[in-house]
Amino acid sequence: MTLERQINQATIPTLDRKWKIYVIHHSHTDLGYTDRQEKIEQYHVDFIRQALHIVNDAHNEIKPEWKGFRWTCETFWAVEQFLKQAGDKEKVAFADAVRRGDIELSGTYLNMTELPDMPLLNKIHGKAQRYAGSIGHQIDSAMTADINGYSWGYADSLLDNGIRHLFSCIHTHHGMYALGRKQSPFWWEAPSGERLLVWNGDHYMLGNELGFCPGALGKYMIRDEFNHRRMEPAHIHDPIANTRIHRYLAQLEAERYPYDFVPVMLSGLPTDNGSPNSAIMEWIEAWNLRSGEGVSVEMITLSGFFARLKEEGTDRLPVHKGDWPDWWTDGVSSTPMHTQIYRDAQRTLRKVEKLDPEQKSVSLQDIEAVEQSLALYAEHTWGYHSSVYEPWHKNVQLLEVRKTAHAAEASRLAYRALDQALLADNAATLYPGRPYRFKVTNLSEREVTELVQLKLEGWEPDELLNGVEVIREDKGEVLIQQSTHPETIIVELKLQSMENCILILRPLLVAQQDQSCLTSTSNSKLIGADQVYDIEDMYSLTQGSLQAPISVFQNGLESPFIRLTWSEDRGIFSWIDKETGRELLKPDDSYGAFTPIYEVTNPANPADASQVWSIRSRMGRNRKGLNVDRSVGKLVSVRAVDNGPLYTTVELGYQLKGIAYFSLFLRVYARQNRLDISVRLHKESVWNPENVYLALPFTPGGTGPVTLFADKPGGLVRPWKDQIPGTCLDYSSVQSGIAWQDNDRSLLLAVPDTPLVQWGTLDYGPRKVHTQQAPDAQPEAYAWLMTNYWETNFKATLGGFYEFQYFISAGDRLLAEDMAAALQALNEPFAVARVNEK
Repeated sequence: MTLERQINQATIPTLDRKWKIYVIHHSHTDLGYTDRQEKIEQYHVDFIRQALHIVNDAHNEIKPEWKGFRWTCETFWAVEQFLKQAGDKEKVAFADAVRRGDIELSGTYLNMTELPDMPLLNKIHGKAQRYAGSIGHQIDSAMTADINGYSWGYADSLLDNGIRHLFSCIHTHHGMYALGRKQSPFWWEAPSGERLLVWNGDHYMLGNELGFCPGALGKYMIRDEFNHRRMEPAHIHDPIANTRIHRYLAQLEAERYPYDFVPVMLSGLPTDNGSPNSAIMEWIEAWNLRSGEGVSVEMITLSGFFARLKEEGTDRLPVHKGDWPDWWTDGVSSTPMHTQIYRDAQRTLRKVEKLDPEQKSVSLQDIEAVEQSLALYAEHTWGYHSSVYEPWHKNVQLLEVRKTAHAAEASRLAYRALDQALLADNAATLYPGRPYRFKVTNLSEREVTELVQLKLEGWEPDELLNGVEVIREDKGEVLIQQSTHPETIIVELKLQSMENCILILRPLLVAQQDQSCLTSTSNSKLIGADQVYDIEDMYSLTQGSLQAPISVFQNGLESPFIRLTWSEDRGIFSWIDKETGRELLKPDDSYGAFTPIYEVTNPANPADASQVWSIRSRMGRNRKGLNVDRSVGKLVSVRAVDNGPLYTTVELGYQLKGIAYFSLFLRVYARQNRLDISVRLHKESVWNPENVYLALPFTPGGTGPVTLFADKPGGLVRPWKDQIPGTCLDYSSVQSGIAWQDNDRSLLLAVPDTPLVQWGTLDYGPRKVHTQQAPDAQPEAYAWLMTNYWETNFKATLGGFYEFQYFISAGDRLLAEDMAAALQALNEPFAVARVNEK
């Protein structure tokens, strides 16, 4: 059948209402994906120049057919780049167009992942409003596109910067819209209690599919009889647009959509990073002349649309409070090492701000340079569009290097700022005779007891052959110390919030030399000549002897606070809190604590390279295929690395598919209920879609119901409880970590390196969104270390060497605000600097 015949026979439904379609014209901002980042930057600068030309010609009646054209700057980042390049006359013309309402500023800076913390969100969301204020203008609306959600604090960060409305243009590729329906408004109650008016919108280029832009008729969301054709000719375009528009509106009527108007986002080209297009206004004018009052179309700004919405009354709109987890937040685990560097840089910046709150040594310009690099890395675009099916492509390599360079630059600038702040506070540079003095500062909001590393230069231990003692200068107290390497001395130190002290290393005389490194045969330690310690001692040595306070066996270990037991098949299957005598691992869990889990979905024909893309494209929201091959780590080796008065380190070696080397290094504290875990692995290079998880089957070990908390920008949330209906249950990105709490106890897990946490089952199957789970269903917890499942944008292989840190602390039940501060403190080791004499 010819296309013309298909068009003539197409069913055009009759509408029950007179409709008004509001078109919001913008360019979706992807920093990459379609081209090199620097080229995208220049495109968006030129897009604003094009838009300015169109609106000025319309305003000055040079092009009266363009009257009514409105351009919405989707991101202020694009405006920022334009202002850097614009001349004085251009800047004046742009400001005039903004004040007239012909060009609108969105209150968002970029379309972000959930990586930014609250201070960074507040900073970037203030940029557009500050510029608007400088030209005598006020912004009240913001939009996002592509991303499918936000951390709960995102709402407060907009509200705190004067933004009252958010237009969310979702993208359901591997994602889904909230509330169970699109094109619907609601009030989003922020953690502060204030409310943000949200339009839960459709795809950001739906207008192209409906046909509002000549020559740019898309075929992505809409599936009909015209999808297989190229549809550029005008005599074909208009009838298809007429059919699609009427079908779309009829569908809204059938779904009992409550309004007689609907907003539609639109690009000037059928692509991300598309230009403005003046032909849209000409097409709209022609449509309105043909359609009469049946279906009219108007180009509008965000603030104009929200003003129209408010005319309908918003008092009865539903109010939803809670987190809005982004389905696309998993991109951060496709480049796990670079995300780790980003998070370290972000924490280092916060450390600088606490050390130098008045910016005496580190300028505001220096701080903003770090923030800019952080923002550019945290933007939602993770690579070139063909990154998976042609990972060797030049643009794939270029965009990957440029993307990861933002994390590296943030790290470089943050550490340079830290060095400046420390130098201003008497930090010593390298010179002969440098004193063995260290200033230690607790920058957290609470009292902390920390193991502090005092690092020496490689040649300096030769000067301290007889050993040293560590003196706390203000109290004259000799601290207990432990050293695994000659260059590092570790002591335990307790400091109040923002307290600091000086530690001095004093050489020992030969007679005072520490004898703990010397060993003799023991009459009561049940260890054989093979040095394998696989039987617990029957007798304990008396206090004050050389015995370390932590015992390590072949199948477990015991400290004054915990007792761990492991086996080959289950790994760490028991974790007893000796303060309560209770188990800290869920008895019904399939995996032991920190057991590695590897998944790969193999194509039917491994020799067919095209299937590495196609197998991913059918995964939907499962992030794996029906035939997923799952390998669970098997414990194959145990080795005591060191044991002393402050801590013991044990290496547990695991074996599993896809990973050539995997070890857990457990640092067990002797004087507090804490354990640090270092995960070291060598990931093999695999092109097929993979996932790597760590099992976290913890429970707090008290009585009563258990609640799981996640630290996110804006505060703690309870996954599966503090969420907007219809949002993602499976995973989310966290900031400092997660915590389990019952009536008596709190168990904290800090995740400084890997922010992605899986809450739902790992099994393939139908996914559920919030409110679809059973009322008594409880989230699971897995650290989602890495993934490459996406068929576009993600890095194709995860191969390489990695080390990720985790910190666990157990204790009495904490208030919510104390729990958040405690998690943050676990992520903020003391600031330590070698300093000059007074």
